[in-house]
Amino acid sequence: MNERAQAPHIDWAAISPLLALTAGACVVLMLGLLRARSVRAGLVPALTVVTLGVTIGLAIWQWDRNVGVISGTMAIDNLTLALTVLFCAGGIGGVLLSIGGAASEDAGHGEFHALLLSSVLGMVVLAGAQNLVTLFIGFELLSIPLYVLCATELRRATSLESGLKYLIVGSFGSATLLYGLALVYGATGQMGYGSIARVLSEGDMAGDVLLLTGVALTITGLAFKASVAPFHQWTPDVYEGAPTGITAFMAVATKAAAFGVLLRLFDVALIPAAATWAPLLAVLAVVTIVVGNVGALGQSSLKRLLAYSSVAQAGYMLAGVVVTTRLGISATVFYLAAYLLMNLAAFAVIAVRERETDRGDDISSLNGLGAERPVLAWVMSIAMLALAGFPATVGFFGKIHLINASVDNGYAWLGVAIVLGSALSLAYYLRVVAAVWVRGDEEPRRTPAGRPVMAGASPEAEEDVTGPGPPALPPGERRAAHPWAVAVAVVCAAATIGFGVYPQPLFDAARDAGQAILSLV
Repeated sequence: MNERAQAPHIDWAAISPLLALTAGACVVLMLGLLRARSVRAGLVPALTVVTLGVTIGLAIWQWDRNVGVISGTMAIDNLTLALTVLFCAGGIGGVLLSIGGAASEDAGHGEFHALLLSSVLGMVVLAGAQNLVTLFIGFELLSIPLYVLCATELRRATSLESGLKYLIVGSFGSATLLYGLALVYGATGQMGYGSIARVLSEGDMAGDVLLLTGVALTITGLAFKASVAPFHQWTPDVYEGAPTGITAFMAVATKAAAFGVLLRLFDVALIPAAATWAPLLAVLAVVTIVVGNVGALGQSSLKRLLAYSSVAQAGYMLAGVVVTTRLGISATVFYLAAYLLMNLAAFAVIAVRERETDRGDDISSLNGLGAERPVLAWVMSIAMLALAGFPATVGFFGKIHLINASVDNGYAWLGVAIVLGSALSLAYYLRVVAAVWVRGDEEPRRTPAGRPVMAGASPEAEEDVTGPGPPALPPGERRAAHPWAVAVAVVCAAATIGFGVYPQPLFDAARDAGQAILSLV
């Protein structure tokens, strides 16, 4: 007698954040088809923010559940939920910085915001993946919408170039990752993280060529997404060319997703082979710190400077992956939260100045900001000092946490590299602070089209790529204000100082996230 097939059990409460993002993306896309401008330009962004806010609420509701869902292919635990909050916070920042911008107008409000929600959905899937197939599905669901979002300013050639570069490099990274995952599966015969870890711990596979090649290719593919040197070359160009709201979203949310999958894959599935891959990641961390900080020194574009800064920050956060402890995971999650606050504050000021001046994201656009807009001047100063790791900011405690994790697990030299890299970063962070408070008389070198010249580019080449720049402002006149960006800047700067003075709530949440990985000590 044949038994009746049983339907799989679905924990609807556990996957409620995923359901909220999926439903929100569909509704936003449909609303974007309506003709009323008040709906497209007002209701669609508002509903996107509400969707992300509801997802944050559902993630908090599920805190401490720590369950496997979808036949164990995903884990909805404190690590996934903590990262989900960061993804949604980055998404809210990206939406608010994009309000009134050309990107959502050119691409269509519904399509623009639905793509952003889809990318956040991919990040949640990626962070919670417990299976190689789920990992790749989340990776692509995260990446494909971002390729389009980078190119959404259709009338600006650099935006289209940014999307194309990201598509080409991202496709190469995806192919490399897929090949690496296939080799890991070939070596172990397993798809689930727990099963892979069990096979590695039971068998003597330390010198297995197939496994080592698979791990190396997997590291390479994920390093592209995390902007780890020497796989970071796309980062400055894509950050500069993409719309500022999308650049801010990529800088904070994509970074969190990349490190979320690094933490779970290497500290769960590949933890028995840590003696093989940990030294390689430690070397990559030091190279990334050096390349990022040195590359930022000569930049005149603020977005390129922050892109190289993000490369250096990726090097710092790799330390949390290398140490393979719960303390390392909690230190990485804490720093990801700090990184989100610091970077959103900086990008919000850039978004405001892009609309108020005719200098784009050139560092000269900040000249005299202390006299003209003292609130924004303080925000940018706080963001730069926090990124450098000054005391009384959340960035200081983030780096202390990472250094502590490195030293406790025998990687004191990696902690020294973080200290030296932070000292080197003062050279360009303080240059931005100086531009804010010291009014400069000099004009930036400009192309015949009237735009600042990119570092390392010729005026002729820049003219061909960018086309005409924005018209010059009459004396004493200011372009349209960007109140939402100002609000983001002030809130993030206040949180940067607030958590720098009282970091305990962030410490507690990061500790809970670290304890979700039961296989670590």
